[in-house]
Amino acid sequence: MLTASVLILATIVGYALLCTVKPFGPCRTCRGTGIREVCKGIKTCRRCHGQRYRLRVGRRLLNTSRDIHAAGTRPHRPNTRPWS
Repeated sequence: MLTASVLILATIVGYALLCTVKPFGPCRTCRGTGIREVCKGIKTCRRCHGQRYRLRVGRRLLNTSRDIHAAGTRPHRPNTRPWS
């Protein structure tokens, strides 16, 4: 039981480090080529728009949590007008 918990924790920490060091991963739709083959020929990938890389899910979660934290901890400016 302890071994499984440590293994899961190590996997989560490893993925968090990967998302920090390399925030972009290869696109899953085009497998990192930027193009996809269709019946009529070759088109650019709709998912990555031909860029070949997409933001990882873990990095997207990190960015969202950072934005939520920043929005919730901004100092509130009191009303400074004396006549209100």
